[in-house]
Amino acid sequence: MNLPNKLTVLRVILIPFFVAALLWENGENYSMRIAAALIFIVASLTDMLDGKIARKYNLVTNFGKFMDPLADKLLVCAALICLIQLNQLPAWMVIIIISREFIISGFRLVASDNGVVIAASYWGKFKTTFQMIAVILLIFNIPALAVITNICVWAALALTVVSLVDYIVKNHKILTEGSM
Repeated sequence: MNLPNKLTVLRVILIPFFVAALLWENGENYSMRIAAALIFIVASLTDMLDGKIARKYNLVTNFGKFMDPLADKLLVCAALICLIQLNQLPAWMVIIIISREFIISGFRLVASDNGVVIAASYWGKFKTTFQMIAVILLIFNIPALAVITNICVWAALALTVVSLVDYIVKNHKILTEGSM
């Protein structure tokens, strides 16, 4: 259990604390929203940090390859679902985002069975960045930043779709191989 893997596990452990803080008193307690935002920011930073450390010090493990993207998905999906409950995001938007995650995970599973590794694309990284920024802005829920928040939410949704199309186009052979 090296440092990058510990950071990944920490991210997963932070999720219930994040959810509890965000939903505390149905999101009406602003000090708990600040706590939720801080927990989310720390968890998001561990995502960036664990990958950099793993690559720099050659600490890449199968556990990390599996758990890192799963931890990211759990964190972001937990946040998005909570934001539906707080009436800050429409369910249809979250369904699109979560569906993309399932589709890409399925692609990666099929590819892995065929000995192919699908690396994260720049579109996927941009998507994750915008999703995390949008979530942070939504948690803070500052009326003066409503336009910027909406732009980030729509950009995250657009990048979600673009990154999905990019994965499908680049990796369509994974699904068509062996089918005649």
